[in-house]
Amino acid sequence: MIRKIIKIDEEKCNGCGACASACHEGAIEMIDGKAKLTREDYCDGLGDCLPACPTDAISFEEREAPAYDESAVLAAKQKKEAEPLPCGCPGTQSKTIRRNRTGCNDTRESAVVTSQLTQWPVQIKLVPVRTPYFEDANLLIAADCTAYAYGNFHNEFIRSHITLVGCPKLDEEDYAEKLTQIIVNNNIKSVTVTRMEVPCCGGIEQAVKRALQASGKIIPWRVVTISTDGKIVSSIR
Repeated sequence: MIRKIIKIDEEKCNGCGACASACHEGAIEMIDGKAKLTREDYCDGLGDCLPACPTDAISFEEREAPAYDESAVLAAKQKKEAEPLPCGCPGTQSKTIRRNRTGCNDTRESAVVTSQLTQWPVQIKLVPVRTPYFEDANLLIAADCTAYAYGNFHNEFIRSHITLVGCPKLDEEDYAEKLTQIIVNNNIKSVTVTRMEVPCCGGIEQAVKRALQASGKIIPWRVVTISTDGKIVSSIR
């Protein structure tokens, strides 16, 4: 049948994996560092992957393609939920991080770090769109692994911020719509995004970017990328 379906320009693809994370149907996979449409019958032609692509490598085309098979998509999702995470993504590879331990003679009390969290809940999908703590807030939108990877996360990022947390790989939803509503309905002063260096974490950065664009507001924002061994590898405003 002739229908609308996505087309991926592999020359433009930078291998970030954001489109694969945004495709809830699982039609796109990362193969040899490039995004590929591996299941045409899983592509619904709605294009959730298009705004996720930072290089505009994805477009629509009308051509001969198998019909969208919703029942097959649902069956694949159920099977995936029952399986362990694949090891193909760098974000799921096991790694031991060895650190130099200092201050071994310190008392337990002197080593305690005070939490800087000032609100609850923190999960993006659980926070209300409108709430008093969003007014005049400096917003921190964090990929959830960042707080575990970076040792001084509370003091350097959570302090003086309202914190929202999510995982673009494991949460089967697009954060952009919820974040847009939060930004539109509240006076947000600034936005800081913290993400891991692994490609699959790019989804949270792209969701924030789309939300800011959709809100129509001009808000200072920056993206901080953290390595799996706990270092800040880039900070872009």
